[in-house]
Amino acid sequence: MTESMEKKSWAKKLKGSKTVRWVVGIPVALVLILYSASYFLDEPLRSSMEKKLNQDLKGYSVRLPGLHIQLIGLSLTLKELTVLQEAHPDSPVVHFPILKASIHWREVLTGKLVAEFMLDQPKININLQQLRSEADSEVSLKERGWQQAVKDIYPLKINSLKINDASITYIDQDPKKPLVLSHLNLQAHNIRNIQLPDKVYPSSFHLDTAIFGTGRGSIDGEANFLAQPYPGVKGRLVLKKVPIEHLSTVTARSNLSIHGGMLQASGNAEYSPTVKNIHLENLAIQGMKMDYIHSQRTAAAEKKGAVIVEKAAKELSNKPGLMIRADQVSLTGCTLGMVNKAMRKPYRIFVSDTDFHLNNFSNHFSQGPAQARLKAKFMGSGNTSASAVFRPEKGGPDLDLSIKIEDTQLKTMNDVLRSYGDFDVSAGSFSLVTELHIKNDAITGYIKPFFKDMKVYDRRKDKERGFGHQMYEMLIGGVATLLENRSQQEVATKADITGRVGNPETSTWQIVAELIKNAFFKAILPSFEKEAAGAGKR
Repeated sequence: MTESMEKKSWAKKLKGSKTVRWVVGIPVALVLILYSASYFLDEPLRSSMEKKLNQDLKGYSVRLPGLHIQLIGLSLTLKELTVLQEAHPDSPVVHFPILKASIHWREVLTGKLVAEFMLDQPKININLQQLRSEADSEVSLKERGWQQAVKDIYPLKINSLKINDASITYIDQDPKKPLVLSHLNLQAHNIRNIQLPDKVYPSSFHLDTAIFGTGRGSIDGEANFLAQPYPGVKGRLVLKKVPIEHLSTVTARSNLSIHGGMLQASGNAEYSPTVKNIHLENLAIQGMKMDYIHSQRTAAAEKKGAVIVEKAAKELSNKPGLMIRADQVSLTGCTLGMVNKAMRKPYRIFVSDTDFHLNNFSNHFSQGPAQARLKAKFMGSGNTSASAVFRPEKGGPDLDLSIKIEDTQLKTMNDVLRSYGDFDVSAGSFSLVTELHIKNDAITGYIKPFFKDMKVYDRRKDKERGFGHQMYEMLIGGVATLLENRSQQEVATKADITGRVGNPETSTWQIVAELIKNAFFKAILPSFEKEAAGAGKR
């Protein structure tokens, strides 16, 4: 009892002690002072930082409506920060609703004073005009002042970065068709290599995002952000259900028209000052309709683009230190075509219902040959099968190619026949067999087309045409009849392909395209006018 009373008396004295009041009161008062001072400092710091950021950046301007400094914890929060390109200030390039910078307290225990940044719902907006302005500027990206701007926001170097629910929007030529990455999240840790400094890639990162609305993408990897002369990165990429049609505004500049299509892919990549390795395990495209459009207006640009692509392909082929591999590439349910608008009478040729597979593709000869196979419908009706075996170009193009087309309805080819032969057909079928071999700069092979039951002239269909054109089509029909194989009811010609590769710098597929184009039309569309004239004399 006495002991209990003594304890209460001691506690009462302690409670009333001045020492205790000072010990407790001073920290509380200090906290209140710092908390209050934070708000008094906000506006002067905001104004000063906005001015400093605008001095740092060249070609860009900054608006900073709000700032709050928290002296307790030494954190800084920027509110509604926007960055505009001075050449095109209509819309912000970057908008940060919330940007918070603070000390990365966990690393203080290791004796390192570094920062962590958190960005909440940032928005990045880029358009073609802005990119062109950036490309035309004489001020390099390094001289723009971005690094100094980050230092002025928070003096400590970033060691941890977290981005929540970001969006990146790119507008090419059509503002109604933006390319949008939404709900993008990024986390990167140990950026300053404080932990595991002896590891090749001491930093870890994760990124996930929605792509064009329905698609998803993610990257998980490791990095060395401090590597010189540029950072090293190693990671795994996964893409799911990406709608390809959204890329049509960009691909249009390459004369490609794309409708529909869904893409999925997975693979690994490593890119650093010492290692460059891209390994695509699988890439699958379904339901895409793609046409390459050739026209007189774009012919010069197409030729220039082909030279650039050819040069790039030659540089990548067997390039030391760079390994590019694709285990499997497939296109299913796709339609692939070529539209020629440069002719007086335009036409389109295509294959539909494609089932295409490419295996073991690589840019290095040592990885062995790649194999490709195709099943499709030529012009929507002709059963088509093709196979190819080829190696990356080392001593020159190396290819074996075979194509077989069966029973294509000739009426589907009327646009081609009108363009090259100035006639059309009302019935018949077309088939083709070809083989092509390229090795040691030598080309061998053949192309053999077949016409069956071809009917050129139809009085009901051609009654509106002039008498001269009707006679012309009748003569062509007569030539076809004279050339028919009586037992097979087929018109067949054959063009042998032999020779040397004229330019060893020309890529394999450029050679193939030219050979097939020339031999195809020479074999399939011989000089009907000459034959018709000869038949008329007989």
